[in-house]
Amino acid sequence: MSKRALITGITGQDGSYLTELLLSKGYEVYGIIRRASSFNTERIDHLYSDPHTKPKLKLVYGDLSDSSSLAEIIHSTEPAEIYNLGAQSHVRVSFDVPEYTGEVTGMGTQRLLEAIRRTGCKARFYQASSSEMFGKVAEIPQKETTPFHPRSPYACAKVYSYWLTVNYRESYNIFGCNGILFNHESPRRGETFVTRKITRAAARIKLGLQNKIYLGNTDAKRDWGFAGDFVEAMWLMLQQEKPDDYVVATGETHSVKEFLEETFSLLDLDWKKYVEFDPKYLRPAEVELLLGDYSKAKKILNWKPKVTFKQLVKMMVDADMILARKEQAIMGIK
Repeated sequence: MSKRALITGITGQDGSYLTELLLSKGYEVYGIIRRASSFNTERIDHLYSDPHTKPKLKLVYGDLSDSSSLAEIIHSTEPAEIYNLGAQSHVRVSFDVPEYTGEVTGMGTQRLLEAIRRTGCKARFYQASSSEMFGKVAEIPQKETTPFHPRSPYACAKVYSYWLTVNYRESYNIFGCNGILFNHESPRRGETFVTRKITRAAARIKLGLQNKIYLGNTDAKRDWGFAGDFVEAMWLMLQQEKPDDYVVATGETHSVKEFLEETFSLLDLDWKKYVEFDPKYLRPAEVELLLGDYSKAKKILNWKPKVTFKQLVKMMVDADMILARKEQAIMGIK
């Protein structure tokens, strides 16, 4: 019988890559989606069109704000593994909708863990924690023992979820793991996130579809990896004998300016001619530098990143050039 996994946030970037990984390993995958007036399944539609994977992928309606739906889904699907990837995950937006961010990103984890406890489900649980929890960093690089100093409502909600996972592990013997993932990108990244915003705009600028791109703090430094690499670490955490918490990163940091330089240089453009500053993209409290030490994951999980920074940027630029050319064709622009 196939091992069964349940994923919240299955339609997001990480959810789609994790679904691909699990299906390739023979899992039966259930994904929780919110009922809405339109479908938002573009990132996993290719799995439905594949006759080999479609029978093992099932979507069920539920919501992290609705504890009864979570309990019913867990009871009916009886998963062996649960991956909580669902969240309001945009840091800047969390300042605008702090209550909603706390409700979904924080309390959503509470509801899910409590549903696991109340149903008696023996599933192994993965919580998507974030490098944003380190915020105003106490040390460089950041590792599992680095103190948290969150600098946004999103990060605060993630800290709450982190400690809830630890608490349920210690209190109820739930196999719960926190993956403290540093920034991870891909061609499937949402277009409001800075990396994808840059590659999407650069491709459109190259083809004459756009003139400028507006950004906030371009001096901020991040540890950027490939989402497809990082979901493997999620899976590996739940295959261990004992539950634990792990930093997942690349061990390199690059500024937004470096990301701009790499992106625009691939298209033979000078980024300084096209980038404008807009204060509306600044955060009330900024996180200046994130750099992860993934040595624990390397030692225990035997995991390490495969895609380099330059390879990641090229992957995203190439994908967005394809999209821009399609857009150009539709608009009839030569």
